[in-house]
Amino acid sequence: MPEWYEISYRTFIAVGALFIFTKVLGKRQVSQMSMFEYITGIAIGNIIGYISLDTDRKWYIGLVAVFVWALVSLGMAFMQIKSKKARDFIDSKGRILIKDGKVLEDNLKKERLTSDELMEQLRKKNAFKLADVEFAIMEPSGDINVLLTRENQPLTPKHLGIKVAPEQEPQMVIMDGKIMDEPLATIGLSREWLNTELEKLGAAIENVYLGQVDSYGQLSVDLFDDEIKVPLPQKKAALFATLKQCEADLMLFGLTTKNKKAIEMYERCANQMSEIVADLKPVLHR
Repeated sequence: MPEWYEISYRTFIAVGALFIFTKVLGKRQVSQMSMFEYITGIAIGNIIGYISLDTDRKWYIGLVAVFVWALVSLGMAFMQIKSKKARDFIDSKGRILIKDGKVLEDNLKKERLTSDELMEQLRKKNAFKLADVEFAIMEPSGDINVLLTRENQPLTPKHLGIKVAPEQEPQMVIMDGKIMDEPLATIGLSREWLNTELEKLGAAIENVYLGQVDSYGQLSVDLFDDEIKVPLPQKKAALFATLKQCEADLMLFGLTTKNKKAIEMYERCANQMSEIVADLKPVLHR
């Protein structure tokens, strides 16, 4: 058998085995690896290289080694799920770097982290001033999570005592110029509705790269032709404007009549409409 042919089929076998074992080990092996998983990844990579190129040895011996490594990694993962002590031993614990706005220098030294590196990580969390940080901790994965002081935290409706309705996830209904029927059915819409909305935007379906419907039933699209400008959805803005117009009309009706009962009724309705507008404003302006 020619050497190039043997290397080719051994490489295909190695890639297939690596894909299967990676799927078995789970997504965490790819995204955020612990120290042991990092070592496992390096070892399996070296073994896969051996399977592909070392034609002097039997290829299935390498697969046995990969299988053993994967089995050990799965065993360690199972131990981590079942035991807090195992998680602390394998992944180690998170370490507090900043507490009550004070940098803990001893913990920085234990993590072998310089002040420059600390500031770099803080800037990644949009904390450019050390005085703005209330609490910071280095997680076992190596990430640094930051809690800003209360006055530097973003203002939310909860801070204002405003309750907002839960928002469903947007659905991608057009992709690469093709209509996605399943997402459309999930939000209770049809192709006829989608075609009508596209006509309003002046966009042809074949020119739509991506189309997305939000929880309010508004369609936004991105076209293949970047030179064409598509108007933004205006349903919420139009509804808000209509409500404000109704409020203004009620106040106007109250001013144009001399009937006391009618004036009281219009004022009462105008106040109710004003309360409705105030309640809906956070939703309609999002």
